[in-house]
Formats: sequence, structure tokens, C-alpha cells
Amino acid sequence: MSGKSPYFPNKWKKFKDAPPEMFMRHMFIEVMDGLVHHWEVRPDVACIIRATHLETKKVKEHVYKRQHAAENKVLHYFTTRTHEFIICTNDSLHYIHPYDFDGGLVDEPFDI
Repeated sequence: MSGKSPYFPNKWKKFKDAPPEMFMRHMFIEVMDGLVHHWEVRPDVACIIRATHLETKKVKEHVYKRQHAAENKVLHYFTTRTHEFIICTNDSLHYIHPYDFDGGLVDEPFDI
């Protein structure tokens, strides 16, 4: 065995070609209440960082089990000022844009 995960083909055409009657309609409040307000991060994950490069708009997602590794990544993004990012923990979501802060924040200790 090569050690790679098996490839599961993407079946988006089946959904694209399906008639609209096959899908349930949802109210906006249902989606917000069910998906946005009740997110859940696995217990072994400290946080998830989703970063978007400001120029290329490429998205990277980092999942951390250790708090200090996540803090190092946040400090890296603060110092380079090339990405906007979202930090997700079990308790909160934080959106951070690099130009919302002055340079003094990087030298101060903080908790995620």
C-alpha cells in the first residue's frame, strides 16, 4: 500500500443535474442558527486558522492541536501582514485583518 488516502471521486454533476424539487428549502434563520451559531471543533483540536492571502486570494487552513504552535502562526501572520485570517476555537470566532492593528501588538503577549 502506498500510504495515500483512497481517492473518492467528486460527484458534483449529479447534484447539478438534479431537479430543484429534490432539495429542501431552508429559511435564512435556520441556516444561521444551525450552522453558524452551533459550530463544533473536535476536542483534540486547539484551534483552526483559515488564512486568505491579500493579493492572490488563496486560502490556507491550519489545524492545531497545540496552543503554542497556533500562537506562532498568528505571530507570523501579524509580522508579515500578508494574510487576513479567522481563528476558530470551540468558544469563539475571531476575524483579523493585518492592517486593523498597529505594530505594537506583536510584542505583547496574547491568548488565542
